[in-house]
Amino acid sequence: MGGPQSPGGPGLARALDAALDASVVGGFSRLGYLLRRGVERWGPPPGIPGANAVVVGASSGIGRAIAVGLAAAGAEVCLVGRDERRLAEAAAAADRARVAGSAGSAGSAGDGRPARTASVDVTDAVATGAFVRRLADEHDRLTVLVHAAGNLLRRHTVVADGTEATVATHVLAPFRLTLLLAPLLRAGGGRIVTVSSGGMYLARLDVARLDPGPAAYDGRRSYALAKRAQVVLADLWADRLGGDVASYAQHPGWVDTPGLASGLPGFTHLGPLLRRPDEGADTAVWLAAGGALPERRGFYHDRHRRSLHRLPATTMPPATAAAEAAALWGFCAERTGLGADT
Repeated sequence: MGGPQSPGGPGLARALDAALDASVVGGFSRLGYLLRRGVERWGPPPGIPGANAVVVGASSGIGRAIAVGLAAAGAEVCLVGRDERRLAEAAAAADRARVAGSAGSAGSAGDGRPARTASVDVTDAVATGAFVRRLADEHDRLTVLVHAAGNLLRRHTVVADGTEATVATHVLAPFRLTLLLAPLLRAGGGRIVTVSSGGMYLARLDVARLDPGPAAYDGRRSYALAKRAQVVLADLWADRLGGDVASYAQHPGWVDTPGLASGLPGFTHLGPLLRRPDEGADTAVWLAAGGALPERRGFYHDRHRRSLHRLPATTMPPATAAAEAAALWGFCAERTGLGADT
């Protein structure tokens, strides 16, 4: 399923991966993806015919590429986003991938129903609740839930309920949707994949600073804090949802997306070193398709489980980390009205 299979043996693959990971630039760039894929001889993600998947943030960038990849693997995909035109274009791309997947596997991978779209602002509790009810009317289980919606804002911005938009989009919206979909995920032995970012390595979990006011707002700092919180939440879901539900977080590397261009324009100067969206999406699709089994949790990059910390300043003693994680769950439960007893 994509583990090290290099011509020089697993030792060479491990040594190359470790060197790329330590270099950061080599590992996060397109170079790292191409080298790992080539040396380890990655195959396509496992086929998942008959699976159903919800991909949030699927109208563009990495989310769109994940939806397309899951459709190619045989899943029935529901693409969730806010822009109806871009959602329709992404759904058409997913359908083309589904048909191509079917043809390439003698009809076994892509015969599912066409992709569907749902125009939903997932920071809106009412709209999210209505979407979940519609989904539950149509399905008695859910195989895959992918959280890929994101933003990186330079100015303090709030959503309809007054919450700062970064924490609302990256933390509270995924928490709300995951808890509402928990019964379907449990019934389906579901897999949750959260698209985080290597930017989370720059911050330690600090719940008190997750929802800053205008005076304290720093866009990059808020983004890093929210991405760190996502990784912690992914681990908490693995603990608290129970059953056979798996929960992973992953970072896609440096990917050429509209969000990167608007939020971190300096990265566009990396040019050919930036990954294509489908390359950034590869590990998310692989995880969603069960590539990491029997592991059912963890933080991944390029089909390998990774350390949660790179800088000493982001680490905490175990007891402190556990207390901060509990505080994060409490913060989300209070803000969403969900999960207090989970």
